[in-house]
Amino acid sequence: MSKNSRLVYSTDGGRVSDKPKPPEPPSGDGIVRIQRSSKGRGGKTVSVISGVPLAGDELKSLAKKLKQVCGTGGALKDGNIEIQGDHRDTLKAALEKLGYNVKLAGG
Repeated sequence: MSKNSRLVYSTDGGRVSDKPKPPEPPSGDGIVRIQRSSKGRGGKTVSVISGVPLAGDELKSLAKKLKQVCGTGGALKDGNIEIQGDHRDTLKAALEKLGYNVKLAGG
């Protein structure tokens, strides 16, 4: 690095808004899909639930409810609910009972 080099800032961007953007409503076809996956998990199987038309705390509480139904752990990642183990049939019954249109995806 040269003695004469300095960090230069640009004012090209204009004023930055302080208002947070409202969350976008979840998009999709209205079908909740459940698939079994083990990629990137060291061979461990998880049931991945995607397409749930909820966001934020509602999605978090649904994930908690589903983990309790299956009696296992899980996580909420990128808007998808991951439940440890292959519980697709149990999850399908629980989600249909809550009024969701559910399909088993994948193999």
